[in-house]
Amino acid sequence: MPHPTSPRTAPDTPGRVLLDVDARGVAHVRLARPDKLNALTFGMLDDLVSAGRLLRKDRTLRAVILSGEGDAFCAGLDVRAALGDPAGIARRFVPRPLPLPRTNVFQEACWTWRRLPVPVVAAVHGHCLGAGLQLALGADLRFSTSDARWSVREATWGLVPDMTGIRTLTELMGLDVAKELTLTARMVEGSEAERLGLVTRVAQDPVAAAQEVVSEMIQHDRRALAHAKRLLNAAPGQRAGRIFGRERLAQLRLLRRVAGRG
Repeated sequence: MPHPTSPRTAPDTPGRVLLDVDARGVAHVRLARPDKLNALTFGMLDDLVSAGRLLRKDRTLRAVILSGEGDAFCAGLDVRAALGDPAGIARRFVPRPLPLPRTNVFQEACWTWRRLPVPVVAAVHGHCLGAGLQLALGADLRFSTSDARWSVREATWGLVPDMTGIRTLTELMGLDVAKELTLTARMVEGSEAERLGLVTRVAQDPVAAAQEVVSEMIQHDRRALAHAKRLLNAAPGQRAGRIFGRERLAQLRLLRRVAGRG
């Protein structure tokens, strides 16, 4: 799937996660292990965390597009390789004290995109399974081909979704639907995933669709988008009064900025 050529390139993270930032401040983060359908290795998880950390420091950043090279977005975690490295699992399983909320490497590889103060769009084609699904759910929006294959796959390995998927699944759909997908591990195509709430929009070319929506978003004030994303991310489960207070505080800050421009 084609990606735009970038006149400006951010320092690449090592391994098989590629990062570049175009002249508009739009970052393109690409899983680049196409020979294995972008199945995630420990190194790729580390790279995703590093990419998120690097992008949080970029004050010119406006948006992020996540995608996969070759025939798939991501076929999940390379479980066999992971099980062959118990020390690697142990090192990455322990949560770090900061930043809050506390995450381990497996979780932060997905949650780091929630921490960014800019919109993040996942462009999905081919397989989007297990860890790949949880990575896509870490984005703010998900565009998918109609025939992409989505699955909460962990039950087939005798595991549970533990890369923030429990939180993100229950944010997007009814609890019963999240349970059904998790407990059966059944495969759904992109068109059904859209009906269920996993997918924001079905598109023939998800990367082009992501580019289009990002182009609309970056026309607006960066701080306004950052406040809106933070408020919306924090809203589920909060008391209405707390949400209203956060709305007022954010709006006051933005109004002062707008008035200062005048």
